[in-house]
Amino acid sequence: MKAELITIGDEILIGQIVDTNSTWISRKLIDLGIDIWQIRSISDKKEDIINAIRSTKADLVIITGGLGPTSDDLTKHTLAEYFNSKLVLNNEVLAHIEQLLVGRGVVVNDMNREQALLPDNAEFLENISGTAAGMWFEKDNKHFISLPGVPFEMKGIMRNEVIPRLIERFNTSAILYRTIMTQGLPESMLAMKIKSWEEQLPNEIKLAYLPRPGIVRLRLTAEGDDKRILVKIIEKEIKKLYQIIPQYIYAFEDIPLEKVVADLLIEQGLTVSTAESCTGGQISSMLTSISGSSAYYHGSIISYSNSIKNKYLEVPLEVLIEEGAVSKKVVEQMSKVIREKLTTNLSIAVSGIAGPDGGTKDKPVGTVWISVSSDNKTVSKKFLFGEDRGRNITRASLSALNMLRLFILNKI
Repeated sequence: MKAELITIGDEILIGQIVDTNSTWISRKLIDLGIDIWQIRSISDKKEDIINAIRSTKADLVIITGGLGPTSDDLTKHTLAEYFNSKLVLNNEVLAHIEQLLVGRGVVVNDMNREQALLPDNAEFLENISGTAAGMWFEKDNKHFISLPGVPFEMKGIMRNEVIPRLIERFNTSAILYRTIMTQGLPESMLAMKIKSWEEQLPNEIKLAYLPRPGIVRLRLTAEGDDKRILVKIIEKEIKKLYQIIPQYIYAFEDIPLEKVVADLLIEQGLTVSTAESCTGGQISSMLTSISGSSAYYHGSIISYSNSIKNKYLEVPLEVLIEEGAVSKKVVEQMSKVIREKLTTNLSIAVSGIAGPDGGTKDKPVGTVWISVSSDNKTVSKKFLFGEDRGRNITRASLSALNMLRLFILNKI
């Protein structure tokens, strides 16, 4: 079965709000073994709504938005016209609307009562959280479901009304997704490293590469008739993959690297501080983005200039002159001093050339040195990231966090 999701609303098209409904619905449908064929956002115009549902090639169409009580909400009237329906009063829906609004201290008006007018040839889908009921139409062996655009109302109808009906009516195949998060290898190098494993994947499993700066997600999709068998197959392949690239895999679900690092720090009762130059505080920002970060994060010195490196991180001027700020000796001194000054178990230090200016033949733009240290061990590494400033900062920050992760796990 193929599904299409259509979101209605000019506010989405002009970027005033983000369409989170389609993301949520698509995940629920995928869990049921329903393929997502297409996702579209369209305007509130009657002709656009009709053209969208008339042109669909999907077996199941879920429409969100345009079911409110005001004059700009045209979805219900447009669908009634398209499906040759008459709007008739649904007393059950009216009773619910009156009870809901009176309970909220709202005087029920004619506009509210009109929401109880529903197409006579559609199943109504109860909305226990709001006044706009959902509707389920059928035409030419296709199923059309209309839901309110308010996310918590839409989710309630999906959980209570739509998903149970889909399970009851359709014998869908099982589809299973797993995401493996990797850091430290660009997409092309990662693909070469796991090429043999990928070529030997069972026919039931498909692999997709989903890269972003500093991170490559590997998405495994398994499809078949028995979900239990698929789970065994996909878990077996993940174990094989881990044996090939254990140091690059940091999670087996789509979660931020900083969350993985935070969990490790809390689990082992460790604290960390940072000394940042080219990353300008991004590592600190990532570490403190996790709730409860005060348990493991003490603070940072952003030493962007050489004078700050010298004065507060005690990097000797002769080292800065002879080795340059972007060097192993400098970041190791930065990591040592910040750890001692802020009394943490661990520390991260970063210095690099983010660009687009400042590069030389020996140290081109994108050159970054990262150091991670404890009181008895220091590990430093040089990276060459590229020429884009924003990407360099992101990659350096992620690489630093991954080095910290591996350091804690005694893998570097």
